[in-house]
Amino acid sequence: MIIALKLGLIVIFSYLIGNFSFARIISKKKNSDITKLGSGNPGTMNMLRNFGFKTGLITLILDAVKGAVPALVGYLAFGGSSGGAMAYIGLYSAGLAVVLGHNFPALYKFKGGKGVACMLGIFLVARPLETLIVIVVVFVYLCIFDYAAFGSFILITAITLFEAYRITTAGYPYELALILKFLLFVLFFLCWFMHRQNIFRMLIGKENKVNLLKSIKKLGKKARKEKKEAKQKDIG
Repeated sequence: MIIALKLGLIVIFSYLIGNFSFARIISKKKNSDITKLGSGNPGTMNMLRNFGFKTGLITLILDAVKGAVPALVGYLAFGGSSGGAMAYIGLYSAGLAVVLGHNFPALYKFKGGKGVACMLGIFLVARPLETLIVIVVVFVYLCIFDYAAFGSFILITAITLFEAYRITTAGYPYELALILKFLLFVLFFLCWFMHRQNIFRMLIGKENKVNLLKSIKKLGKKARKEKKEAKQKDIG
């Protein structure tokens, strides 16, 4: 009973945290509305396309932290490194709740983002080393190819496979391992489900494109231009 109550409170807390839309908050600070720009998705890539690499990166980090904090709370609440399967059930229950809050926020009439950055934060808590390796691979991919949605598929699919293997070989009790695999599968399914329109657009060749390398170069040019203008202003 106590375990169920604790888990329930963590899930509610995590869902509410997920309702905070950093993309909306940041775009509002810029006197704009990200839901009315580009794809309309309040997420990292749409922020990057419309406001540049720096703003996209800030959004990514904030959303990843938003996913990581509830996941860490769930993990520690059930024993952390000594909690075994229950610690990971707490982690993924909280993680799933924050993603649902991000994707379907009651605060915004259940119209949210796609949850990839939040999932990234969750997996950084669960599997930090493997997640960092996959992030590097996806970063290189996004510097070469223009389809960001496919990068999301690579990221979530690879980490899901790593974690599914760990759960299978960890020696957890069958019932707890099954619950963990179910939570993991729901996160995996949500990623693909939320990208269903991207998949359709890719199939017909109309998917929105973004190239990180070009965005980084553009940011560098902007910084050099601002530095040059500031220097000229000082001289004047």
